[in-house]
Amino acid sequence: MVSDIDSGRPRPGPVIGRVASAIGIAAEGAMISLGLLVGGTVLIVLGLKILGAIIVLIAIPIALFFRDPDRFPAKTENVVISGADGKVTDIAEVSFPGAGGPLYHRVSVFMSPLNVHVNRAPVGGEVTMVKHTAGEFRAAFRDEASEHNERNLIAMQDSQGRVFGMIQVAGYLARRIVCRLRARDRIQAGQRIGLIMFGSRVDHFFPPEYRVTVTTGQRVRAGETIIGAVEQ
Repeated sequence: MVSDIDSGRPRPGPVIGRVASAIGIAAEGAMISLGLLVGGTVLIVLGLKILGAIIVLIAIPIALFFRDPDRFPAKTENVVISGADGKVTDIAEVSFPGAGGPLYHRVSVFMSPLNVHVNRAPVGGEVTMVKHTAGEFRAAFRDEASEHNERNLIAMQDSQGRVFGMIQVAGYLARRIVCRLRARDRIQAGQRIGLIMFGSRVDHFFPPEYRVTVTTGQRVRAGETIIGAVEQ
């Protein structure tokens, strides 16, 4: 299911989904890049060769932005996997979003326009809540972005009852967040769950019994890099 942030927009059909999977890009990107490719080709056929060629060329970087490579986590038990590609910009101890209680680890990952923007589940289990909050479009790497920007909170619970959170934060350029989850969905660690377009941030929240295994400034990969692990 697409989140409220994406409601009212055209959604990729099954044919687009199969084409996107075959060429290794996200379905949302396939809609845009294929549309540009077809439109540019029509213009070339009609004799507007220069304009058509420019539009066809624009389709190439769009497709590259929406690239969606396969990822295979080496371990999924008692670990938290990064839900985003990019750079760790902040590590903090904070309350779980919208709740009090014990402090959680928060690991923030900033995605530049050059990163893969497909988001993945940090843990396996059950989705307990998906909540969209309208907001501003400040630079996503700033700490206050998680409180003021357009965002989407996904709360989840693993088989042991531990609660985790992930916030998709829109940035200065990112004006669309896609979330394919809804409450009660079962998820596997590392599975594709959505994306954020054109530069953005993902905040991960995990319980205090975990230790953070990354450092500020480190590059991480969605669905592969372990950002937290249970103390042994």
